[in-house]
Amino acid sequence: MPLEFGLWRVDDDRPKRVATRPMALESRLEDLIEADPDILGKRLLLIGRQVPTDHGKFIDLFGIDAEGGLHVLELKRSRTPREVVAQLLDYGSWVQGLGNEDVREKYAAYARARGLAEELDEAFALRFGGGPPDVLNSTHTLTVVASEVDAATERIVTYLASGYQVPLNVLFFRHFEEDGRSYLARTWLIDDVEAVAPAGPQGRGKQEPWNGKDWYVSFGAEPGGRAWDDARRYGFVSAGGGDWFSRTLRSLPVGARVFTHIPKTGYVGVGTVAGEALPFQDAVLNVDGESRRTTDLPLKGDYRSGTGAPDAEDREDRREWVVPVEWEAAVPEGKALWRTGFFANQNSACKLRARFTIDEVSRHFGIG
Repeated sequence: MPLEFGLWRVDDDRPKRVATRPMALESRLEDLIEADPDILGKRLLLIGRQVPTDHGKFIDLFGIDAEGGLHVLELKRSRTPREVVAQLLDYGSWVQGLGNEDVREKYAAYARARGLAEELDEAFALRFGGGPPDVLNSTHTLTVVASEVDAATERIVTYLASGYQVPLNVLFFRHFEEDGRSYLARTWLIDDVEAVAPAGPQGRGKQEPWNGKDWYVSFGAEPGGRAWDDARRYGFVSAGGGDWFSRTLRSLPVGARVFTHIPKTGYVGVGTVAGEALPFQDAVLNVDGESRRTTDLPLKGDYRSGTGAPDAEDREDRREWVVPVEWEAAVPEGKALWRTGFFANQNSACKLRARFTIDEVSRHFGIG
């Protein structure tokens, strides 16, 4: 049976049915959804409208969710169930192969057409409260948006989604009018989580490409502990207090370019790793052309907690580890750079793939 539901207004304990009124809903729904994507009942960032595919067709609305999954929304308009479902499956075959850069290009085109200045990273952070994941298009869903659903459409979609895990669903809207006011009611044909499928073989490897040299470093400056003034003056980054904190920092290769970030503050320096990581008490830094042991430097911060090597009872290495860095640019903490959409991570070090962060920090600090 096709989906159907009604709407009643209750006055003085007496229900009065609100009349269903025909409207050119499917020609207006693109505008309504674009104005407020939340009417879909899920939180999406729109990244395209009338998006051209490689097969000469145009996707009505294209979105992305907080996990990086892509959403294709296609209005039924006057097409038959067979036509609209076949069209969505064709779109799915195309979306499956989109990589990280493709997704960013779609949003860039959408933003330009609407005079928006934000890049995807900024728009994503404003919408979801954090930067996009490294992997975009990890899943995709295909949705028919319709003002009415006939029995044939329901049968076809249910058969494909429930029987064969095709990421296909129907979002059903009904329009009501009363006293000059318009109302929209919606429901999904299938529980939405059942109609989400992972990207197929053509869609694997959608992680943003790494340029092979840039790394992110989190410098945990804190009162009574590390001091960024020390790191900036003497050329190093450091981490410690446990294996989890120091392990990733110790993996930094010599020659890597590090973008250094102070949590909850911003980016403060870009430089090149000049030597291997060593415990604080063994580290040697090049200071004004002279080799100096870190233990001999007049440091503002404290790096000596947990200076002993792990013993038989406590296998945790809590020592502070120091990595020498030749700064290309480094500023005081008060001049740190932060923008919505910048990459931040709880690891002390990791590969930096976020092109928006790399480009904006490099431009700000005058790094080529």
